[in-house]
Formats: sequence, structure tokens, C-alpha cells
Amino acid sequence: MLFSSTTFLFAFLPIVLITYYIVPRITRNLVLFIFSLVFYAWGEPVYVILMILSILFNYYAGREIEAAHKKSSLAFAVIVNLLILGYFKYSGFLVDTVNSIFGTSFVNKRLALPIGISFYTFQAMSYLIDVYRGDSKGQKNVLTFAVYITMFPQLIAGPIVRYKDIALQLDTRTHSAEKFADGVTRFVTGLAKKAILANMTGALADSIMQGDFSVMSASVAWLGAIAYTLQIYLDFSGYSDMAIGLGKMFGFTFLENFDHPYIATSVREFWRRWHMSLSGWFRDY
Repeated sequence: MLFSSTTFLFAFLPIVLITYYIVPRITRNLVLFIFSLVFYAWGEPVYVILMILSILFNYYAGREIEAAHKKSSLAFAVIVNLLILGYFKYSGFLVDTVNSIFGTSFVNKRLALPIGISFYTFQAMSYLIDVYRGDSKGQKNVLTFAVYITMFPQLIAGPIVRYKDIALQLDTRTHSAEKFADGVTRFVTGLAKKAILANMTGALADSIMQGDFSVMSASVAWLGAIAYTLQIYLDFSGYSDMAIGLGKMFGFTFLENFDHPYIATSVREFWRRWHMSLSGWFRDY
């Protein structure tokens, strides 16, 4: 499904960019929203309804939290988001665990995991918490909020974009040839990381890991471990680079997600540099 969505992105991105820049500025958010839904539907058509329901629920929850400023309202909204996320991500694991411990035979339906559900759920919760804390004002325009939740550049693999970081950009963002060119460069860099370097190191790691460890030399084993660690970094950071680059093409500036984690001198520093939007999210929320 991830490959399907990425293929669709390459096929239709030029059309979206042309449409985005020829329509009046006031309708650009609408273009982004429509294409983001189509992009999401291409990979997971069944779960478009779930995403729309999440948008409406969190939009009205944000309005309620801002108006009433009740901790109970925030708690209810966060619990609903977590229950939905937990149902799709962990219900199968829970059923298998119960069956193995108690010898029961509950049916595990193995639901397909909605693409990007972790990212847009975390983004929705950060919005609600920021509104409750007073760090952000509640969004009154449901289309603008929908663009924030569905924005396709980072929907699949992040980074997690907090509402307060792009609240102004959702309404008034700057576009320039220089920014667009920077976005293209960043996107191509990420694509090269993912499609060339990550795939090459991944193939090397797989070939070594499938070998006979009883006769494998230490140097070859180390080469396999290094190739695997490089593949993970190039894969994740490549997608983040692509998302940040796409964002720039549409006038957005997303925060960085990786900061050369393998030059860290401690485990703590490593986690500060690795998937910074996720670790920062857990730290702050």
C-alpha cells in the first residue's frame, strides 16, 4: 500500500503542483485537501471515512475545549483518539495474547492498519493539548484544520507536524522560486536516500543475514550489522527529506526530523537526534 501511494504521488504530483499554483490563493487549501484525500484513498479507500470522522471529531473537540476549557473535555477527546489508534494497531495482538494465556479461541480478524493513522492521531492530539494549554488558538475554519490533518507530504512517514508550528502557514504561507527549488533539491535527496542508498544497503544486509553464521567471519557479520543500521537511517530520513521537500514546494516549512544521529556520543544524544518529531512529541505531551 505504501508503494502504491508513492507511485500515485509520482504520477500525479506535477498535475497537483500546476493546479495549486494556477488557482487563486484562497482556493489553494482546497486543492491540497482534495488531493490529500485522493492520495490517501488510493492507498486505503476504505479508511477515508475514518479520516474524515477523525477530522470532524477533533475539530469540534478543539472548539469545545477552547470554549469550556475543561480538563474532562480534553481527557475525553484524547481517550477517543487513543482508543481508535489502539484498536487498529493492537487489537490483533491483544486477542492473540488472551488466546495464548487463557486457551480461548477468540477470532482475530486481522484488520488492515490505516496508513498514517499514528501520525495524524498524534497531530490531532497535539492540537487539542495546545488549545487546552493556551499555546494555540482553536481553528475556526474546518477546511484549514482538515488540511493540517490530511496534508499528504508527511502523511505516510512523518515528520509529526505540530499545529502550533504551522498554524500561521496554514492561512498565510510564502511561495518563491527559491523555496520551490530548495524543496525540489530536498525531495530528490530524500528519494536518492530511499530508492538508491537504502535499497542497496538493505540488499547487502539481507544477503549477509541469510548466510550461514557458523562459518561467517566477524568482519562480514559487522558489515551486515552496519549495512542494516544504515538502511534503517536512510529509509526513515529519506522519507522525512521527501516530506520536507514536498512541503517547501507547497510553501510550508516543516521542522527537521533527523540530525545526524550516528555521530551521537551517547544513547541519550542519539535519541535526541533520531526521529526528533516523535521523541519531541512524547517529551512535550
